[in-house]
Amino acid sequence: MDSSNTDGANFLLLLPPPPTPLSHTALNSSYGDTIREVLKEAASSSQESKDASVLEIALACPHLINHQYQRRSQLYHRTQSIVAGLYKLICIIAAQDHINVEDSDGVDVRVLLIAWSPAHPQNATGSVRPLGPVITLQALGASQRPWQYAFGVENQEGEAFVRAFVKVKGGQARPVRVIGGDISLQRRNVDVSHSDIRHRSVAVGGTFDHIHIGHKLLLTMTLFAVDEPAVDEPGERSIVIGITGDELLKNKKYAEYLESWHSRQTSAYRFIQAIMDFTPPDSAQPTIKEVNESGPNGHAVNVTFSPDLTVKFVEIGDPFGPTITDKDISALIISAETRSGGKAVNDKRTEKGWSSLQVFEVDVLDAKEADFDRESKESNDFQNKLSSTEIRRKISAKATKLA
Repeated sequence: MDSSNTDGANFLLLLPPPPTPLSHTALNSSYGDTIREVLKEAASSSQESKDASVLEIALACPHLINHQYQRRSQLYHRTQSIVAGLYKLICIIAAQDHINVEDSDGVDVRVLLIAWSPAHPQNATGSVRPLGPVITLQALGASQRPWQYAFGVENQEGEAFVRAFVKVKGGQARPVRVIGGDISLQRRNVDVSHSDIRHRSVAVGGTFDHIHIGHKLLLTMTLFAVDEPAVDEPGERSIVIGITGDELLKNKKYAEYLESWHSRQTSAYRFIQAIMDFTPPDSAQPTIKEVNESGPNGHAVNVTFSPDLTVKFVEIGDPFGPTITDKDISALIISAETRSGGKAVNDKRTEKGWSSLQVFEVDVLDAKEADFDRESKESNDFQNKLSSTEIRRKISAKATKLA
């Protein structure tokens, strides 16, 4: 299973570091015009193919330089705020301009985290190993992804990022400049202190039907929460993606357009591979093994990205999944609206005499700052881009029209 798109066009957008302090207004001022123009280009291209166009947004993140020396728990809040803010901005622009970012007829947007700073444009920022979700600019350039079009922001920070990318590509890349806003940055020293917990096994759960931007945020931050391997603490790491089994979803609205468990697992894997695997095309691919064992959570597809990191896609039949059968899991990623679920998991673990999970939240994406009228088409379109039910309804309506 390849993360690249074999039919739709592939676009790369290089975004300079996000503004500080971070807010929707600041993100929109810095990136809004650029994202709007590139989304339009990608959407126009998708109309000419049977697959979605792919837009990979390489976001420069100075706070992630030397990230391998820090606990991810220290970096989580700012990183989550940036990724959530950027995905939210994309959804708002897509709703305003009626751009499809939710299915194969539109644009498949992915945010890539690049440990890079304009203050040190040649800094390799640690290891160049091609394993995300945080990578160096060198690893991005060496990945040989099939971008047909590349764009950069036309301001001082954006030009510096473009020049650095062209250099690591050996002068082969020729990004097109797009008008961008002003970037206001506050330089921050890297905090290399340590927290008490190093997370080797992190879990998340969901239906993951018709992968949309809300799912992408949740999966990105789940991958991010697993700590880098420590030289003095070698050992295996795992990411557990609990995916609800088909049997529990029979009563969902528009159930006939629900994707099967294997389709949902494949879609989740393809997104994860896209933000994790930056090896060149001729490199060894991740190994995939399907597991069928007796007992709860016995069916899984395990994908090994490196000798020390495996992503386990587990079929779950209850709200808890592996979090109450796998003692080694130490952290859980949830959305803010499902906070009670995290408490329920920890209550169950306490009953078993196990340690509680550290719970990390992702933001609920909303359009409060977009000045949409609550009942407007744009407001509804924004919400529909984040709803598997609405995506299924749209597919149903399309099928009825074609019948």
